[in-house]
Amino acid sequence: MIIEKENIKIYIKKILVIAIPIMLSNLISQLQMMIDRIFIGRLSLTSMSAVGNATTPMWTTMSSIFALTTGATILVSQAYGANEIEKAKDTLASLFKFNNVLGVILFLFWLICPQVAFNLMGVDESIIGLSIDYARYCAPIYVLTGIGASVSCMLQVSQKTQIMVWYGVSRSVANVILDYVLIFGHFGFPAMGVKGAALATTIAELLGDAIVLVYVLYEKNLKLRPSFARIIKAGFGLYAKTIRYGAPAACEDFAWNLGNLYLIAMLNKVSVEAAGIHSIVFGVELIAVVMVSSIGTATLTLSGYETGKKSIKGVWDVVLSSALLSWGIGVFNLILFIIFPRQILGLFTTDKNVLAAAGLYLLVVGIDLFPKSGNIIFGSGIKGYGEPSWMLKTQLLGTVFVIISSTIMVMVLHMGIIEIFILVAVDETFRFILNSAKLRRIIKNPIF
Repeated sequence: MIIEKENIKIYIKKILVIAIPIMLSNLISQLQMMIDRIFIGRLSLTSMSAVGNATTPMWTTMSSIFALTTGATILVSQAYGANEIEKAKDTLASLFKFNNVLGVILFLFWLICPQVAFNLMGVDESIIGLSIDYARYCAPIYVLTGIGASVSCMLQVSQKTQIMVWYGVSRSVANVILDYVLIFGHFGFPAMGVKGAALATTIAELLGDAIVLVYVLYEKNLKLRPSFARIIKAGFGLYAKTIRYGAPAACEDFAWNLGNLYLIAMLNKVSVEAAGIHSIVFGVELIAVVMVSSIGTATLTLSGYETGKKSIKGVWDVVLSSALLSWGIGVFNLILFIIFPRQILGLFTTDKNVLAAAGLYLLVVGIDLFPKSGNIIFGSGIKGYGEPSWMLKTQLLGTVFVIISSTIMVMVLHMGIIEIFILVAVDETFRFILNSAKLRRIIKNPIF
């Protein structure tokens, strides 16, 4: 199926309307996280390793809540595309009512027993105390995660994502200021180190969440906002349906993160510093990934619209337009990685061994960005069409491949960190081939 140039322009405009505010918010947040890593990296590489070991499993559990909400985004966008506004509101009402229990459970887990996760990951005894401290100080973020995921779903489908820019600005500015004050101890505050970084993140995140909640409560033009009475009356049935759609996405996300957690466990066996290098290098790649993920969010929503309209050509046009945007981002980043590798990694560490290998590290992750972007975009199209279980299947294959291969590479062949980076790129490429083939089959044989 060929996409016309005029359609590309139309869909790129629609994609950017949804994606740009989310992208700006995410980029601002990533800039804040980069500064956070710079501050922590200036403490020591072991501090970076401790934070890297803590943030990976915490992000895994937090992203599971947002991944579950993917089911609601699919159903609400399809209902919106079919002009079934009341059905969309009912689905959102059930989401707001029932989407917060998991957040509270995760808050209690990371507050009370984070060491369970870190022991399973094989975190070195020399840094596990720092990782536990970081997790406990970040735990309060989970209290509002459930409602935050629900709000994000509503804003995406309503195409009212502009407030996310203010969310990103407010939390990021607050985080950088608080990092400076709390990590190093300025203006009379004690130097808290890793604990200060976590506390700064928590305070800033809660501030950003509060701003978005105020907007949602008082904005008059939120067409899909359910009333408080509708939320109270919402039954569990619709939420159960969103779980049926969202559970595969959540399990997919968990499987990807499980593979990443296992990689970190293997890197911990290579050396204490290896996990810190991984945190730095993939933190750099993450800037491009969040940009592509913003486009993926728009792809999911617009694919759902087109599915609700029973327009399979529309689904294909959305995906290809998104892919063009995403791969353009990949080209730009790869050029930067090739030209300025030492300067980029030099922002985070002064370690001479890391800087000596900077070009090779960033070349691999720059190449990895292309199949990774393809998986995000084509996967979003498949989910928007209504088949999230497919992405779970390919991710499970990828995770098994990563676990087996990394174990052999580290435990048997005694390979190092660069081989692990190459393994990640191979995994993403393998899954992109499968996912792109699946979408083509859907386009040729749609079932509405």
